[in-house]
Amino acid sequence: MSVINRDDQQHVLVLSGLWNIAMAQPDDPEFISLGIFDCMVSLLEKGTNDRSWLLRDQNIYIPYYAAHVIGSYTMNKVEFAEKAVLAGVIPPLMELLRGKISWVEQRVAVRALGHLASYERTFEAVAAYEEELVRLTMNLASTCLDQVYTKFVGVKDDNKRSKYHCDLLTRGVGGLEMENRKAEEWASQLQCWSLYLLNCFACKERSLNLICTQGFLVDLCGMWGGLVNHSSPAGVGLIRILCYSKYGRQNISESKQVLENLCHLSRSSDDWQYMGIDCLLLLLKDIDTRYKVIEIVTMFLIDLVELKSLGDRSNLGETITKTLLLDYKQSKFRIKNSHVLKALQQTWELKVERRKREKTMSVEKIEEKRVLVNLIKQQANHVFWLGDVEEAIKMYNEALDTCPLKLRKERMVLYSNRAQCYLLLRDPDAAIRDSTRALCLSNPTNSHGKSLWRRSQAYDMKGLAKESLMDCIMFINSVTTTTTNKRVKIPYYAARMISKQMEATWLFVNAQSKFTRSDDDYEISSNEDDHQLECDEMMRQMMMMMMEKKSIAS
Repeated sequence: MSVINRDDQQHVLVLSGLWNIAMAQPDDPEFISLGIFDCMVSLLEKGTNDRSWLLRDQNIYIPYYAAHVIGSYTMNKVEFAEKAVLAGVIPPLMELLRGKISWVEQRVAVRALGHLASYERTFEAVAAYEEELVRLTMNLASTCLDQVYTKFVGVKDDNKRSKYHCDLLTRGVGGLEMENRKAEEWASQLQCWSLYLLNCFACKERSLNLICTQGFLVDLCGMWGGLVNHSSPAGVGLIRILCYSKYGRQNISESKQVLENLCHLSRSSDDWQYMGIDCLLLLLKDIDTRYKVIEIVTMFLIDLVELKSLGDRSNLGETITKTLLLDYKQSKFRIKNSHVLKALQQTWELKVERRKREKTMSVEKIEEKRVLVNLIKQQANHVFWLGDVEEAIKMYNEALDTCPLKLRKERMVLYSNRAQCYLLLRDPDAAIRDSTRALCLSNPTNSHGKSLWRRSQAYDMKGLAKESLMDCIMFINSVTTTTTNKRVKIPYYAARMISKQMEATWLFVNAQSKFTRSDDDYEISSNEDDHQLECDEMMRQMMMMMMEKKSIAS
């Protein structure tokens, strides 16, 4: 302790070394047994209570490293977490969470607190600060992107950026572009780690009255981790946890914006599509929320009734069908919207009546219908290329009515072709419906390239940039995994779409728009060329990362 209390310029070097060790070997008990948590607490208290010491020499780096070391050593082992709590790490971490220093320290503080809150044996120690902590964390999740943009990314003058922030972000390697890229990554982590901490309370049904405020639920819809943090479920992860509680479902069912966001997610190729579907099914199965949401969600879920599997969920389409048609005969008297009633009637006809009729159909009869469907499809294609799109739609309708449900590949092509017709007629909603149905019939799910591209265009027409981007990435993935040519060329039109949607879904796009007319210390639209270069480079890296993540071959 006497060493800690001395003013020593070597402290930061030692702490940097400990940080490296903690990151590489978080389960090693050696430093835990030597009292590392006590040392980190002393350093954090010094940094938060003694401003003159903090600003001397390189001491400004110390709170960041100290909190990071605590977070790393409490990441995997509850025994280490218990020792950290006994050493008194929570009060100084709360000081950092309150913003005593900067957003950089808030990031590592919320990470460490999230680890401590995730264990049953240390949760109550964190929950001693429950109301303040939940309010602080909610505010941090909602505002951190604005903070990082205005205080760092949007600062035009390099000399006005915090030097120690730049050093921590890049480790002295790379210039402005690298700083901005790392700041985006850290901002996304700050938001996602804040949500993780809130998850720890929500899954225990704690502080739901705070978390389920309508404003924050709407904020959650915009928190998706971005391409830089695509492994985190972000906002929808917390929404799904809230849907497991009665109180959470009641509040979510009252927000049209949240419901529509979940609906769009359920018809996307996002990794978290299944979470959107889960949330909607939970709301429909609860008799107290079913008729609050059914008129909105039915028009989306009916497109997923032929879905076979999604990830580790099998027969998901059957589950969706049963949930939609629950008390079908009684629901006809409770639902006033004629479009919803018609959609449910069509689902009943498709999944119940038609299945019964086709159950006894012979192999010969199925083959006969396959030939007939193929002929109608060829005629429809011919009419389409002649320019009579409306007539082509009628013929695709006839083919779909004729085509047996067992002929999934044929039905996939028909839906996809009809989606193309609707695109030409500038009807994006119909195009999304049909391309979604085609993607449900594809094997594996969401793998039919033409349908992905068509839905990407339709989402673009509706201004749904994130959904368009994910479909476009999957489309390119389907092109690159099916070609035998080692030198894969990404279609120019797809590359343009990705570039456009990456601009629209940039993590700081809302923050930038809020502060476009701020003073000259902030990066505004006059610097679009530099930002475009950053986006082009980011697109290249993100494409590699996302295509590896979303390989349809797996």
